[in-house]
Amino acid sequence: MKKFIFTIACLLLLSAASLPAAQNAPANGLDWSVKQTWKLKIEPLDFVQSLDNKKIFVLGADSKVHIFTPQGAELGSIPVNKDVTAIDIAPRGEMLYLISKKGKSYTALDISVTQKIDITGAPFLGNENAPVALIVFSDFQ
Repeated sequence: MKKFIFTIACLLLLSAASLPAAQNAPANGLDWSVKQTWKLKIEPLDFVQSLDNKKIFVLGADSKVHIFTPQGAELGSIPVNKDVTAIDIAPRGEMLYLISKKGKSYTALDISVTQKIDITGAPFLGNENAPVALIVFSDFQ
């Protein structure tokens, strides 16, 4: 009987010694870390990120949907009705969907981001002052 009690006591001591180590281990194998944080100039109400991780859309309390890069640079903003309560996007961010709870409405917006490319000094064909420039990237390897 003394051996049995001694064995139980040893097992209890061993399990008590391993408790602090178990508390520091991630629960259920979940491990996480903060990749980045950036400050917003507006009060956010809702957000969504495109599946390609190139655009983040934030519905602000200022009745605008602000579009950001993943690094926090604002690409622009779209004014919306003040009663818009939720937003969503198409997978690549080409469509923006607005829901108005109070107005009981749904709105779909087609979105495109124009990007300026500096072509100063680049060779060209045609009129130098043309309103549209076609740029061909042909030197990729």
